[in-house]
Amino acid sequence: MYPGPSDPDLGSFVAQLEHALRERGHEIELAVLDRRGGGKLRYLELRRKVRAAGPHDVTWAHFLVPSGSLALAAGGPLVVTAHGRDVRNIGAIPGIRRATARVVARASSVIAVSDYLRRELEDKLPLARGKVDVVDSGVDLERFAPGVSPAATLESPAFVHVGSLTERKNVVRLADAFARLGRGSLTFVGDGPLRSRLDGRAGVRLVGRVPHTDVPSWLTAADVVCGPALIEPFGQSILEAMACGRSVVATRIGGPPEFVTPDVGVLVDPLDADDLMRALETAASLPSPNDAARAAAAEHDVRRQAERVEEILLRAVRGPRA
Repeated sequence: MYPGPSDPDLGSFVAQLEHALRERGHEIELAVLDRRGGGKLRYLELRRKVRAAGPHDVTWAHFLVPSGSLALAAGGPLVVTAHGRDVRNIGAIPGIRRATARVVARASSVIAVSDYLRRELEDKLPLARGKVDVVDSGVDLERFAPGVSPAATLESPAFVHVGSLTERKNVVRLADAFARLGRGSLTFVGDGPLRSRLDGRAGVRLVGRVPHTDVPSWLTAADVVCGPALIEPFGQSILEAMACGRSVVATRIGGPPEFVTPDVGVLVDPLDADDLMRALETAASLPSPNDAARAAAAEHDVRRQAERVEEILLRAVRGPRA
């Protein structure tokens, strides 16, 4: 996953770490897919790119399977980052457990974007134990900042959701909870199959998909940014909202409990509509902008995360992990 002309938001969390590593003086050759379309055949293209890569010290793959599997062809030391779906697929799709085990066995190190994901991977694949480092994708504190000009003036309390309109993102239940709250506005930035179930609701605005460069301005337009997904391996949009000094409502299933504290926002049971409605009310009472949220996000500065990834990559180059 990597930003491309037709999909500039694709894999932006991968690209920002790559850019931060370049800033630290490293040379990086890309073997990536920069578009959503193409189906499974596009992985043949990725395999060709991997095999055509020039001499290098270490390969860093994103997603255990299929990218990690294809990266095996590059030879040399391998570090692979697990992002979520690749771990959930273990045991759910025939053949994925075996393919993932092969990648993990071959990798010098595996990076998980949250401790939640590390535990899930190690539970499903015990051979990963002792091989996993937790490093999230970080946030660019210069791009995501409280001073970014808002994209629009929204009725307060202004609730904003950034992400796809899918069942996993729990957007219909969020809209139902907002309706019960009975005040303010709810803006969805993104698109997906559940759009029709949100369209036409009182106080609800559907912006559609926007370039990733525009996301900070929609976050700063909010009083509260909502991410009550059924499961969230990390919670990138929640972290970005916090960097913009916004309070959050986030799922308690997955990575958000690792960085969302009571002064920053509210964690919810994503299946409990009453809990979600109360969370909206509580989060709206927090400061806007929220200095505590910005401070918490600063602990995940992408440049700091790049330093940690650099250390893992260099360790892989030096030899097998003890």
